Amino acid sequence: MDLKALKSGTDLRGVAIAGKSPVTLTDEAAAAATAGFVLYLRKRTENRRLKIAVGHDSRLSAERLYSAVLAVLKRAGCEIMCCGLCSTPAMFMMTQFPSTDCDGSVMITASHHPYDKNGLKFFLKSGGVNGEQLDEIISLGCGGANISGGTKAIVLNKDFVGLYCDYLKSKFIDAAGGEAEPLSGLKIAVDAGNGAGGFFAQRVLAPLGADVSASQFLQPDGRFPNHVPNPENAEAMKSIADCVKNSNADLGVIFDTDADRAAFVSSDGTEINRNRLIALVSAIVLDECPGGAIVTDSVTSDGLKSFIENHGGIHHRYKRGYRNVIDEAVRLEKSGVAAPLAIETSGHAALKENYYLDDGAYLAVRIIIKMAQLKKLGLGLSSLISDLKMPKEEKEIRLTFKCADWRAYGDFVIESLKMSCDKLKGAIVRPAPVNYEGIRVNLSTAEGWFLVRMSVHDPIMVINMESDSEGGTAKLAAFLYAFMSEFNELDASPLRVIGE
Repeated sequence: MDLKALKSGTDLRGVAIAGKSPVTLTDEAAAAATAGFVLYLRKRTENRRLKIAVGHDSRLSAERLYSAVLAVLKRAGCEIMCCGLCSTPAMFMMTQFPSTDCDGSVMITASHHPYDKNGLKFFLKSGGVNGEQLDEIISLGCGGANISGGTKAIVLNKDFVGLYCDYLKSKFIDAAGGEAEPLSGLKIAVDAGNGAGGFFAQRVLAPLGADVSASQFLQPDGRFPNHVPNPENAEAMKSIADCVKNSNADLGVIFDTDADRAAFVSSDGTEINRNRLIALVSAIVLDECPGGAIVTDSVTSDGLKSFIENHGGIHHRYKRGYRNVIDEAVRLEKSGVAAPLAIETSGHAALKENYYLDDGAYLAVRIIIKMAQLKKLGLGLSSLISDLKMPKEEKEIRLTFKCADWRAYGDFVIESLKMSCDKLKGAIVRPAPVNYEGIRVNLSTAEGWFLVRMSVHDPIMVINMESDSEGGTAKLAAFLYAFMSEFNELDASPLRVIGE
């Protein structure tokens, strides 16, 4: 089997339920990948029984793949900690809790992707595996080596997720000076999108005194019948915003399927995701770490850059991809630059204080603590980002390719665009002096900028645009269409539609 074809960044992902496309993430593929992970861990541990945790989100194919993974771990003679339905961050924490101390963990999830997809994430004690580590796992898994452990496996079925819930609750209690119910008097609406995040309302907030009666879609359902479980989705954000306004809640929290991402809605109905979310969390951490670097992905706004700098921080705009952003923050820290936060506009937020783990629930804890403090002063979360300048218009456009070698062709188009903009450089066209992927250009006639880059995972060219004037994104699109329409293997028609 070709496990390499399932590689998506630092995860394995594929079709797990037959439909429009044939199944690619088969039981055999999941088993081979798990065997590769066992062999990878054995190469780096002493000659002893491995301790590995396994969990999954609410997807319809989860139980099938869960069984395939468990079968391999049993054959390898591992000590297996069965976590069942849980969040992705909880699986990493199984390697950190002293009472579990796992060598690694396997999470079965495909984040916010459609119900027919699924995937595998692998965690080490140092965090999620990176691209090179995943390549080795794939190679080992395809090698056909014998993974028999020579001893009988130990299978533990306990409430391991409870350890993670206790960890989150302790953060609230510590912040409140030991108060048993520090959230008493707060009404918080949680939207789990029928994924794995319902525990946050039921097992973290409610026991601490919060009113979670307005929460919605907490019941796990892998068909995702109510809305896409994605904090970047406009329908999903409107759903939680309406919930907050209709219930007079103090805060709305929405998770993606495996709860490693989150977005929020303040009591006044303000949707806090993307640039607003980055600004909010930046304001919180910069109050504690003045002068720190906030590492973000490449599509963040100029207004956010000014906000971070005005709050005493450094905006380090890096590449798209949550793993890229986290790795860059770690690199900065090692070089002596304080980097308290790595955060992507998608909602992946990793704080240094929490192992640089992108954890939607931990992020919610930090924001709720701040909200409670502000409420005592008669203020809301929106007060922290009142000086964030938002653009009048912003759009994201995705262009598809007509050729098989789309990656090379896309790189060629972007390089050609760079050369063209360099020739036009002057008062009208100003390429960004520091840019880590694609090309980012300010166009004065449109009072805005565009960023053209290749998708991290898919055969798509992504264009983000932002303008401070009405009709500005149409001017940006027209500028790009005039150039890109000359490339026959790229479908630039979406730019023409916007630019007309």
